[in-house]
Amino acid sequence: MYHLNSECDWSRADEWVKVNVLEPIKHEYKLFMPRQDIASSILNFCSKDKPEFWAYYADYDWVVLCQLFGRMVDLPKGWPMYCRDIKQWCDMLGDPELPKQLGIEHNAIADARWNKLAWEFLHELEQGGK
Repeated sequence: MYHLNSECDWSRADEWVKVNVLEPIKHEYKLFMPRQDIASSILNFCSKDKPEFWAYYADYDWVVLCQLFGRMVDLPKGWPMYCRDIKQWCDMLGDPELPKQLGIEHNAIADARWNKLAWEFLHELEQGGK
């Protein structure tokens, strides 16, 4: 499910966001809610004491996610102050070709599924194909 910030002025989105993010999800179920409720929802989803976060080209997304909780020192107890990056890991392993993404790019759910697939591919590669 998508959680969209109800406090955001969506009319200010630039053309790239409108075309590549908002347009593809316009027919999907979306739940508009305040930032605080989005943060609570994420916290419930990541219920582990010490979660590990992975993303592809993670820097900007990680900053935005952390801002839901306030300052970096306000992150939930046990959370790291960084996100691990699949692209950096890929580069460290010689930049192999990652599996193709079959879903719609810039669709949060499709991207998350592909991130899992890419992580599994790199993990198996690093383990020597075991």
